[in-house]
Amino acid sequence: MTDAPTAACLVEDLVALMRLEAVGEDRFRGESEDIGTPAVFGGQVLGQAVMAASRTVEPDRPMHSMHAYFLLPGEHAPIDYTVDRVRDGRSFTTRHVLARQRGRIIFEMAASFQTVDEGVEHQSAMPETRGPEGLPSELERRVALGDRLPARWQVKGTEPHGIEFRRVEDDDLLAPAPREGGSAIWMRAVSPLPDDPSVHRALLAYASDHGLLRAALVPHGLTFMTGQLRAASLDHAMWFHREFRFDDWLLYTIDSPSAGGARGFCRGSVFARDGRLVASTAQEGMLRVLR
Repeated sequence: MTDAPTAACLVEDLVALMRLEAVGEDRFRGESEDIGTPAVFGGQVLGQAVMAASRTVEPDRPMHSMHAYFLLPGEHAPIDYTVDRVRDGRSFTTRHVLARQRGRIIFEMAASFQTVDEGVEHQSAMPETRGPEGLPSELERRVALGDRLPARWQVKGTEPHGIEFRRVEDDDLLAPAPREGGSAIWMRAVSPLPDDPSVHRALLAYASDHGLLRAALVPHGLTFMTGQLRAASLDHAMWFHREFRFDDWLLYTIDSPSAGGARGFCRGSVFARDGRLVASTAQEGMLRVLR
């Protein structure tokens, strides 16, 4: 019988996933994890691309935005990242990242970095909602389904992970009722992370792909768990507004202003527990209901 991995080991594995191997000038290779999705999880590619770009920029210029496109489904295999140093200005730095598998480009990202400057300050207020204490994790909710959990989720979908997600709403995982409004998710690494800010940004990029497209399903009472949908992320944009730590609770609020043409558009805001808006996200994904 194999002992269950500790929280520290789970986070160490996740950080190692972001620690890319240098294989040439501005070229890196990342391993892949299999979380049970048919293709490699898009959040993993986002996080690794953030790390690849950050490795070519001085640490006093943190990333403030990135815009990415998922071009082809990735395999559960190593991914090669190439960084193009587009521009190094006095205040801003631009990088372009291509991810390849078997010689094919599966993903591309443009990222911008900036020196730390002062200016006007304002932000949207953090919505009032329940805190993470007392909320069951998504893992606990899946395990509680027992035999009702679809077979393809019963192995990878019930394994512990280095990131914990707790949904504020108690929608039924298998048969959610249609409702107005979006979703709110508390998330954090399950044990302390290194102090490297690029690791925290990479892991937030990783986690931001979890649940974002789900907001387009809420008004229709649909769920990814039943196999009645064909879905794929098409693009992903992210803006980092303020410093944060991903090993403390962050609130991810998500909504979907529009869906149509077999696509859903979703956006999210990430707040620290003290109410600071630390990041914003936007994503469009393909959504096809299987008849």
